[in-house]
Amino acid sequence: MQDQSLADLRKTYAQHELSEAAADADGLRQFRRWLDEALQAQLDEPTAMTVATVGPDGQPSARIVLLKGLPDDAGFLFYTNYDSRKGQEMATTPKAALTFFWPGLERQVRVEGTVEKAPEAQSTEYFQSRPRSSQVGAWASPQSQPIASREVLEQREAEIEQRFAGQDPLPRPPHWGGYVVRPHRIEFWQGRPSRLHDRLLYEKTATGWQRSRLAP
Repeated sequence: MQDQSLADLRKTYAQHELSEAAADADGLRQFRRWLDEALQAQLDEPTAMTVATVGPDGQPSARIVLLKGLPDDAGFLFYTNYDSRKGQEMATTPKAALTFFWPGLERQVRVEGTVEKAPEAQSTEYFQSRPRSSQVGAWASPQSQPIASREVLEQREAEIEQRFAGQDPLPRPPHWGGYVVRPHRIEFWQGRPSRLHDRLLYEKTATGWQRSRLAP
């Protein structure tokens, strides 16, 4: 595909609008409202989100993970390997940015906040609710570390299966668990015609959320 043909790709957004009158005054309640609508619309992977972190050298990195909860309506919960690149980066700089994109509804949500580990008991409960194959995989994979081949990974999987033969559920690995992103900034983007999109920004204050409109 030539660059020119990429430049010519465009779509008119006209499904919905986002007005101050219709939006919730609370940023997390507004997010839950939009997430519920994405679930009801049966979009593909409605809980998929980009998680962006930053390394010690200031280099940002991003990847897609799945949202697994909104604990106490005060944060965004996901699970991963603590020793992964994102885990190491969050240990050094406990901040993250999240992006949800729901093209079927012509919507995007951007989140910025601080990061903390989820309680160990919560991580264990979730880990042991996963399919056994996923539990084995979490033990077998040294996430983000170089490995010599696919065969090495499969051998590690076989070794873990043998190690925990007859045991179900498996214990949670000490290197695996949840993170909660506590937001201080949430932006809701609704596609509109003529690229005059609606953008409502919620910023956390000592007394609640302050809302403002941003130019598209």
